[in-house]
Amino acid sequence: MSISQSNISIIGIGKLGLCLGLNLEAQGCNVIGCDLNEKYVDELNNKTFNSLEPGVNTLLTNSKNFKATTSLAECINFSKNIFVMVATPSLSNGKYDHTQIEDLISSLTEIGPQREEKLLIIGCTTFPGYCDTIVDKVRKLNYSVLYNPEFIAQGNILNGQTYPDMVLIGETSQEAGDELEKIHRSLCKNTPKICRLNLVEAEVTKLSINCFITTKISFANMIGDLCNKLGVSHDLVLKSIGKDTRIGEKYLGWGFGFGGPCFPRDNRALGILCQENMIYPSIPKASDEYNKIHLEHQCAHIMSQIKEDKMYTMNGVSYKKGSSLIEESQQLKIAEMLADSGINVTINDTENVINQVRDIFGNKFNYQVGE
Repeated sequence: MSISQSNISIIGIGKLGLCLGLNLEAQGCNVIGCDLNEKYVDELNNKTFNSLEPGVNTLLTNSKNFKATTSLAECINFSKNIFVMVATPSLSNGKYDHTQIEDLISSLTEIGPQREEKLLIIGCTTFPGYCDTIVDKVRKLNYSVLYNPEFIAQGNILNGQTYPDMVLIGETSQEAGDELEKIHRSLCKNTPKICRLNLVEAEVTKLSINCFITTKISFANMIGDLCNKLGVSHDLVLKSIGKDTRIGEKYLGWGFGFGGPCFPRDNRALGILCQENMIYPSIPKASDEYNKIHLEHQCAHIMSQIKEDKMYTMNGVSYKKGSSLIEESQQLKIAEMLADSGINVTINDTENVINQVRDIFGNKFNYQVGE
């Protein structure tokens, strides 16, 4: 199924939205992306923007049919297929802030009803039930809502979008789902499983997948911590466990706990959803709790190996290798704990990450720019 020469619009061209746009453009689509930041839009259009995400700069430089704009009306008028990739940050209560989506809907209302039906494809994470609340609002404007969250890893976004294990589609009609599936069949360079559900089912699935992964990470770290106490190899034990095909080896190694912009908040959000529906969230709670306990065990394990000079170098404090994000980074938390214990800690990371850490912690650490 080819979508070559198709027009695609993307509202919100931050890291995920930009990667999606450039991937689609590389497959022959004409893509327009909308962002509020005029300077950023200009940098994209004149191709001076420099991204830390691998492969983005090359695709941007080579792109011929990708354009950025600050005009929402121009973006809406360009295509019938409109991806919404705005931010939905976590609220203090653990749910998601849908303000940017709500603001978009208000702007769409001001623009007015469309002559032909258009697809409003929500690609950002939403709390289960939210997408249903906007269906009637935008149907009056001749939009059909779909939910299409991404399962990608920072530092591997372009590859994750084109070689996904699965594509999740929440749909309100067979026809809308067919159109979105066609786009993904053309975008993907592999043959992923396409899971088509209703909106709420897809929203629950998104949170559940990430919660299952956090559970697996916490379980593996618990077994690894136990092996360390017993003086046996955690690597051999966990690799053996992973050989059982019912379990698998992915995310089943002893190491740093889960962090970053997705796993912690999706895990907590699923727990809140369970509580609201009178289901005790024992598994999300346990995964989150052991992630904190493991932090203490791992810190103690590292301290036991530090020599009398009380110096330690933490090689990389982003939440995962290949990323520049330090949000809920377990590595950074351990570095902080070590420094608070009187250890002379050196942070070895990229200049971008070091600048972020220095802005927060000042001279708490020594800094060394590396790869």
